Amino acid sequence: MTSEKGAADGVGVVKTQTYSFEGLELESGRRLAPVTLAFETYGRLNADRSNAVLVCHALSGDAHAAGFHEGEKKPGWWDAMVGPGKAFDTDKYFVICANVLGGCRGSTGPSSVNPATGHPHGTDFPFVTVGDMVRAQTKLLDHLGVGTLLCASGGSMGGMQTLQWAAAFPDRVKSVIPLATTLKHSPQQIAFSEVGRQAVMADPAWRGGNYYAHGQPERGLALARMIGHITYMSDASMEEKFSRRTRSGQTGFSFNPEFEVEGYLRNRGDHFVQRFDANTYLYLTRALDYFDLSGDKLLPSGGKAPPKFLVIAFKSDWLYPAYQSKEIVNVLRGRQADVTYCEIQSTYGHDAFLLEFEQETTLIKHFLARVSGKNVHD
Repeated sequence: MTSEKGAADGVGVVKTQTYSFEGLELESGRRLAPVTLAFETYGRLNADRSNAVLVCHALSGDAHAAGFHEGEKKPGWWDAMVGPGKAFDTDKYFVICANVLGGCRGSTGPSSVNPATGHPHGTDFPFVTVGDMVRAQTKLLDHLGVGTLLCASGGSMGGMQTLQWAAAFPDRVKSVIPLATTLKHSPQQIAFSEVGRQAVMADPAWRGGNYYAHGQPERGLALARMIGHITYMSDASMEEKFSRRTRSGQTGFSFNPEFEVEGYLRNRGDHFVQRFDANTYLYLTRALDYFDLSGDKLLPSGGKAPPKFLVIAFKSDWLYPAYQSKEIVNVLRGRQADVTYCEIQSTYGHDAFLLEFEQETTLIKHFLARVSGKNVHD
């Protein structure tokens, strides 16, 4: 990572790096080789390598969590949370964020070239799980010289990854901060995933996943993103942001996007197809559906001492409602784990974990200080 700005401006200008390794045995029984992960780091690893924090991204995220890429004006997706003096204070912590296995933003995924054919994998790409994503992350941490994480944190799909860290590698992570997430997808959540996938696959341009020489199935992927955005917001946030306001110049009695909310959703869909791969959307939503740490899978009996947990939920989140976070807490308390639960009163819906920076920062700063054994103001 390089920086060209002062601490007051955050981590400054950053560059995405890549790390490649020979391959990975997947939970599906197939082997994927070789594997590349795109990643960014912020801050410095201390002498005893005890200050590393892994930030895990959500479905449409990537490795660019903070700072600015050269020539770009839009910062990373969690820039308000990562940097000097922020929740994940880069004056104290060495923060790592990697694009997940199966992604399309620099990591090996369906859009990557299959070395055996010289063409993108497409739907020949093997199915991956959240467990596979986390095991790939362990390879990256080994490369970076990080034996044990001080913390793994993330929201939504990122939260699932943090829980998977606790379940699979409790000896390699001291604390976990899952936000707006769940132990497993409910039937309703699987249903939303399936509707999005069907929107993509119903687009004639999908071509059975072999569209790379012809262009994206843009209409299907945009529709999937529109459906997703509805679940990310709440009734209250949509009323506040749009109400029933119409777009200027609209005369009515047509199927054009006359209401502001219609124009917003179409804009979000059109923007999404410019940066995301349709097959990746299919594979990652399937990985979410397969995720299941219910029962005793999160912390098996007789296992190692569990990490410390800070579980954060949001009152208006109906995609991953607070009751699902409480289920996580109940499992942890049943194992006598050290767990703190906070439910933030927010009207932003599922998107709140990307927007409620002030409250999240207070909670996370104090939690990390306790885990690291330091004063919050040190």
